Amino acid sequence: MLKISELKTTPSLELFAELVELVQDAVGGGASVGWTQVPSTKEARNYWTEVLEGVGRGERLLIVATDDHVCAGAVQLCFTHKQNGRHRGEVQKLLVHSQYRRRGIGQALMNALENAAAARGLTLLVLDTIAGGEAEEFYRQGGYTLGGTIPDFARSTTGQLEATAIYWKRLSPAAGEM
Repeated sequence: MLKISELKTTPSLELFAELVELVQDAVGGGASVGWTQVPSTKEARNYWTEVLEGVGRGERLLIVATDDHVCAGAVQLCFTHKQNGRHRGEVQKLLVHSQYRRRGIGQALMNALENAAAARGLTLLVLDTIAGGEAEEFYRQGGYTLGGTIPDFARSTTGQLEATAIYWKRLSPAAGEM
């Protein structure tokens, strides 16, 4: 049974190992999430350690999807601490394990993230994704609006420089009360 939850404490060693495998699976499948090649286990562990430290400092949220206690996906919301930007957050690294794709997990993670953001008083979300990639349609269907594209923004796992598409979505504070 699918369970979506906000990770507020240090995860079990099992879940931590599954998060490591999740990011390796995503990058191995071509996801542009900060790496040009599959991170080593040590690099992936260090990455998740930094994410969890950010959660502990209140700088971000980490929402995880588990299916019968197995990590199926995750997404992050990074907060802006500048006075003029506390109303917005950045969606980062929506990852769904290749074995769990096309089951609505990505949408469930985004719904949970948006509800959590609205409950915290955020009214605007932004994100970026590879321009022309399949994720663009996913975000458009979720109500995100294309703000523009930036050419040659990031190097992909194929070594090519890829454009990124910037999307945004307004939230109603009431959305967090669902």
